Amino acid sequence: MTERIDLSNLKPAQPRKERKRIGRGLGSGKGRYSGRGIKGQKSRAGSHKLPAGFEGGQMPIDMRLGKLRGNTSADARAIGPFRTYSQPVNLRDLEDRFEAGAEVTPDSLVAVGLLKNTKTDIKILASGDLTKTLVVSAHGFSKTARQKIEAAGGSIVWLKGEPVEKKAKKHKAKPAAAEPEAEEAEAAEAEVAEAPAEAEEG
Repeated sequence: MTERIDLSNLKPAQPRKERKRIGRGLGSGKGRYSGRGIKGQKSRAGSHKLPAGFEGGQMPIDMRLGKLRGNTSADARAIGPFRTYSQPVNLRDLEDRFEAGAEVTPDSLVAVGLLKNTKTDIKILASGDLTKTLVVSAHGFSKTARQKIEAAGGSIVWLKGEPVEKKAKKHKAKPAAAEPEAEEAEAAEAEVAEAPAEAEEG
């Protein structure tokens, strides 16, 4: 007959382990410095919650190393926090998968198996030849791809608007410094011009 379970004999399935109680007097074994030793960084509050890469207060390695230009720019390449990615699609693939007069959209590219999904931007590249008239909608086009599509009688549609070309900044040219040889030549000419005048006076 099994023993009846009540509050007097109820026990957990695993023995309970009491937590370590620190700072409760010298007789407890964990008093005075509470097991942290004397002074130092590890004896302070919050010393075990330091951020990753912390090097004790010295300059961390991510700040000591050089940085690539533009890694925080929205127009930078895919290296910074504003990194972007576009899925390339070549003209030879459009030539093989679409009929003449078809409309190429992100959904149709997924339907023919050129893309897995429409989550990323699409850029049309110019590898291969295009002989069919297509209406291609994408987020980006290479210059040569755009020319080939229009040469075949097709047209393009920018899904995020046509990019605006940035004008190159004009810098004022610095005044050229006078060369020593030119200065010497001017001085010699001045001496030659003064010589006849002195002769006439004499």
